[in-house]
Amino acid sequence: MPFRPTLAAAALAICAQPALLRADTATDTLDPGAYLAARVAGDSADYHEAAHWYSRALIATPGDADMMAGAIIAQLGLGNIDAAIEVAKRLAVTGTKSQPAELALIADEAKREDYAALLKPVEGGRTGALLLDGLIEAWAELGAGSMTEALDAFDRIIKTKGLESFGQFHKALALATAGDFEGAEKLFGDAKPGSIMSLRRATIAHIQILSQLDRTADALTLLDKTFQGEGDPSIAAMRAQLIAGKPVPFDIIRNATDGLAEVFFTLAVALNGEASDGFTLQYARIATYLRPGFADAILLVGAMLENQKQYDLATEAYATVPPDDGGFYAAEIGRARALQAAGKLDAALEVLRGQIRSNPKLMSLQLALADMLRGAERWPEATEAYNAAIALIPQPATAGYWAVYYSRAITLERQKLWDKAEPDFRKALELEPDQPQVLNYLGYSYLERGENYDEALSMIQRAVAQRPDSGYIIDSLAWGYFLAGRYADAVEPMEHASLLEPVDPTVTDHLGDVYWAVDRKLEARFQWRRALSFNPEEALATRLRRKLEIGLDAVLKEEGAKSLADVANDK
Repeated sequence: MPFRPTLAAAALAICAQPALLRADTATDTLDPGAYLAARVAGDSADYHEAAHWYSRALIATPGDADMMAGAIIAQLGLGNIDAAIEVAKRLAVTGTKSQPAELALIADEAKREDYAALLKPVEGGRTGALLLDGLIEAWAELGAGSMTEALDAFDRIIKTKGLESFGQFHKALALATAGDFEGAEKLFGDAKPGSIMSLRRATIAHIQILSQLDRTADALTLLDKTFQGEGDPSIAAMRAQLIAGKPVPFDIIRNATDGLAEVFFTLAVALNGEASDGFTLQYARIATYLRPGFADAILLVGAMLENQKQYDLATEAYATVPPDDGGFYAAEIGRARALQAAGKLDAALEVLRGQIRSNPKLMSLQLALADMLRGAERWPEATEAYNAAIALIPQPATAGYWAVYYSRAITLERQKLWDKAEPDFRKALELEPDQPQVLNYLGYSYLERGENYDEALSMIQRAVAQRPDSGYIIDSLAWGYFLAGRYADAVEPMEHASLLEPVDPTVTDHLGDVYWAVDRKLEARFQWRRALSFNPEEALATRLRRKLEIGLDAVLKEEGAKSLADVANDK
């Protein structure tokens, strides 16, 4: 379930990284080549290269605070937290303050369970971030054995506007860790809908707490409501355990160190999409450092590295999820996705096929394989994979499965197996009657086939009503008018589609055809030339060149198609 705190920017106060505060000026001779290479690599999120070049640069200027700060960020991005800690300690000696360095030092103290160091008063807080500093204090108090002080620290967060749910969640985890499941459950019961307490991980904690209170029926109800249709084996195992009447252990958090790891993960989730991926990555990496094998944090690390196009690092991260963890299969799917993005399609497919050989009834794996094959335009193989996925759909199928039938329909249509594709499109609409993607694809297909014109246009109009800003769907509507000979009606929506999709060769080609049909031939040729500049597929490029040579009317005659005038007269 997505979470976006309404006061994220103000309440967390961690989206903007503080400027480096230098206490001294290095006098060593700068290695400008290494420094510039490090900066370029860092700006492009190439953490390997950045770490290498900052290390080279620091040989020449070992006391340079800027260099050390950059090296810390690079090492955190790589997940080399110990290396980041060593540089952060050197930076601290200079009296220079930087938030990444402070995060590394906190990670060091937490890993060593040095709660006295974590609790040492610092004017303005360790990081200057109210929520982060407050949660670290609370969990450090718990780690030091001061439960009363820990609860007081959590309560201060709960009383801070905008931070209530963060404080509630972590206090509930702390209470449950101490065995006070009644107190923990009350906090979940008092939580507002849509808050952080509704996140997937928080829901699992709540289920575990209910189970520990012997409220098995309530735990099952919550599980089925939240995870209906989810293929995660760990959820299925939890459900089976509850049905068998066996208590589910509380293991989301086992100790204060786990709690501190949860702090960094919580903030990474809250910052995800609100701050840069590179900044958020630092929090997720520290979470995995404090709790190795922390699957949810590793999955977030992998996703952020993918966003930054660091596919090899993402692949390495996903591979660290233990095989016995409930997040293992999601990590394997992520690993395959990262391999594919790195241009290693065969390796990616083998990752998925290898898991399917061991787990043929896990739908998420079958769908990941099918989607990857569809993306690679390996249509027959994709159809076969979708067949395997559809065989696993419980009957009667619920609305959420519309996309599986829709995707298989596309693979069949691309193989020109329309008699098999059409029932799948219809099935998708049966499950989700107003789904705009299906309405548009099926409607456009009918238009291209010259079938069911009125129904096709109605489908596309319904799709436009739901997605008025989709250039592709508006293009379908305009093209429907064009194919019906309603050329004047096609102009406005086709121009609108072109504005929404300004560099799409097909939309631009269509605009040229519409202009030609309403006798705006100079504008038509201009649009065809633009379409050619957008690297269209060769078949379209060949047709565009021919239209530029002899015009649309002559091309239609060469193709044995009806003339524009005949189409208009027929309608």
